[in-house]
Amino acid sequence: MSAGSRESVAVVIVTFNRAALLVGMLDALAAQTRRPDAVYVVDNASTDHTRAVLDARTDLPLHVTTTPENLGGAGGFHLGVSQAHEAGFDRIWLVDDDVVPAPDCLEVLMAQDEACLLSVREDRAGHLVEKAATHFDLRNPLAIKPKTRTVETDWGTRAAMPERVEIQNVAFEGFMVRREVVDTIGLPDPSFFIFYDDVDFALRSRRAGFRIWGVRDAVLVRQLDFDQQHDLAGWKGFYMFRNLFVVHFRYGENRLVRLKPYLIAAAVVALSPIRGGRAEAGNVIRAITSARSMRRVPDPGPPRR
Repeated sequence: MSAGSRESVAVVIVTFNRAALLVGMLDALAAQTRRPDAVYVVDNASTDHTRAVLDARTDLPLHVTTTPENLGGAGGFHLGVSQAHEAGFDRIWLVDDDVVPAPDCLEVLMAQDEACLLSVREDRAGHLVEKAATHFDLRNPLAIKPKTRTVETDWGTRAAMPERVEIQNVAFEGFMVRREVVDTIGLPDPSFFIFYDDVDFALRSRRAGFRIWGVRDAVLVRQLDFDQQHDLAGWKGFYMFRNLFVVHFRYGENRLVRLKPYLIAAAVVALSPIRGGRAEAGNVIRAITSARSMRRVPDPGPPRR
């Protein structure tokens, strides 16, 4: 009997006003060949029919928390991972509400004897769209974006991948950790609100000596397109800028990399008349100020057992 078959596993889902997508995620969990022992759902104060969807699911071991206000993905995963860890589960699988795991996805992950694992995403047409970094460069100050290579760009198709690939950052869309990871580094940082909380958690894990493995045969189907990177002038743009800057401040491997957020901010402001306008310039100015207050890596707190 493998270690994974003896271990318990809890799923953590964060959702906000996406009841139709949540149905697909819950249907897929109910169809898993290795059923989860618990499913912790953090409903971020949804105003659609999310509650009715959850109340109807008597086929899953749901533990639902409806928050009084929207905590963001980061706050939701902080809460859900805390609940699953305190309940004593051996492994915790973090998934978003817009992905659908293949029927054997959880079984494939549980068969891997590793502390940190990542399901590999594809789109609804079956194309590989796994954007987890195979090289996340926090050493070169000339690298505008630290993610310089991904699973998708390295291999192109799932068939071309080896069985496991080492990953340097993750998305909280199919990321699995053993409880020892949380014992060592603490919980996801809720102060990110959205974006880069998963990157931060992966970087903390790797700094603590854990390796992260993407598992080729653990298939996760993403239901939405990747289009959020085009919203730099909107409210999400503030978090994209700020949290990218925080990652550089916290984990930049030299002084030049840690200074890079200031150069990016200056360039965005200088170019604002011909691209993002006042809104984007305002976002980046507020972002650099806020990011400075988040430069310290979170204290993991007292040992969790």
